[in-house]
Amino acid sequence: MLTVTNEIWLSIIFICLTIATFSQFTGASTTEETNMASFQKKYPPPCVMGDESIMSPKAHGTSPNPVQNDLRWGCDFETADRICNFNRHYAEHAGYWEGKRSSATFLKEEGEASGEITFFDSNTGKPLFVAPKGRTFAEFVSESRAHGWPSFRDNEVVWENVRVLPNGETVSVDGTHLGHNLPDRKGSRYCINLVCVAGRPEGTPAAAIEEKW
Repeated sequence: MLTVTNEIWLSIIFICLTIATFSQFTGASTTEETNMASFQKKYPPPCVMGDESIMSPKAHGTSPNPVQNDLRWGCDFETADRICNFNRHYAEHAGYWEGKRSSATFLKEEGEASGEITFFDSNTGKPLFVAPKGRTFAEFVSESRAHGWPSFRDNEVVWENVRVLPNGETVSVDGTHLGHNLPDRKGSRYCINLVCVAGRPEGTPAAAIEEKW
């Protein structure tokens, strides 16, 4: 009789441990799902969200054509084409935009006298950003230097031509990778590659370059 009672107690303990273990794993799974969901954000207005179809493969990477031949501010064609059209995660190196270990001449060509500067898509020539707005050129440069890349705010984005994907990737409506939305205490901050917004409104795409898709 004692043996039977011990077996029953052991069975009860085993069942309780099994339930506890199952609950623990179920909770972990739920936490992982929550963490994964946190990467799929919807940013507040005026940010305009887009979906993955924008960046679907096209004739030239994620874009119909290569970047323009004559990019502004001394931006390198190959670097621009790689980052704009064959890339979803990486960027020009920090400080590229201000001429650190690069041929970029943005800070030599632009200043307070430039007023509001329009930044055009390096592929299509469509306007994507207009800055500085609501701040001085010095403030725009200061924030951009602090982060390593040109940094734009909501009111400086041309939303007709720009979309933000749920993971924060910031792209043009035509499939040009631009950078990422990295919000801070002031709100959305669009950390953008200069080579991706150095187009000319009258510029024409390069005829062809070696495919790297």
